[in-house]
Amino acid sequence: MSITIQVNANLFLKDPKSSDIGLKMLKEGIDLINVLGFEAFTFKKLAQNIQSTEATIYRYFENKHSFLLYLINWYWEIIAYRLMLATANIEDPRLKLSNSIRVLTGLPDPAQFGFIAEELSLKQLVIQESGKALHTKSVDLENQDGIYLLYKSIVSTVATYVKQLNPTFPYPEMLISTLMENANQQRFFSVHLPRLTNSNPEKDAVEAFSQLIIQKVLE
Repeated sequence: MSITIQVNANLFLKDPKSSDIGLKMLKEGIDLINVLGFEAFTFKKLAQNIQSTEATIYRYFENKHSFLLYLINWYWEIIAYRLMLATANIEDPRLKLSNSIRVLTGLPDPAQFGFIAEELSLKQLVIQESGKALHTKSVDLENQDGIYLLYKSIVSTVATYVKQLNPTFPYPEMLISTLMENANQQRFFSVHLPRLTNSNPEKDAVEAFSQLIIQKVLE
């Protein structure tokens, strides 16, 4: 399935999806960050991988932080698309919530709702690097530019299903944002700090844990 994913225009100087070199930049950039880590990733190394120049990359992105934010926002655009499909034509808020939690905390399923080629690599990048994009001194200015608008919209939408099922629950947005962040953190723990989690790469328990938390809230 081919879909068009639009990323916040404040994240780039020139839309990388508008050219072949820009698309190659994105694909190779995801893979390179996953291999090296964001700290060791540079535009010089990316330029070497795509057989281009640093100047070419700087025509698309102001710096590597903007590049990382672009990739993470690309992932959340995919999640928003999957949420739309997972809840379409469903009236039961309990089922909508369960399906949403599956999308937010589960691992990408190539057989479900079509498949975006970069999604598995993007998911790995989000697990490993998303905290480095969010926890910066520039977050407030980025928020003013609408960089996190989609992320907040996803939380708000799914929190609405919680409110419908349990109007007296006082922390719906906190619950959903915690589950979303927890899903990434627990998978990070499972690889690097396994004594901090009950999940592991061979038997992933993150989605099951998240669904259990939701059930307890609705009791």
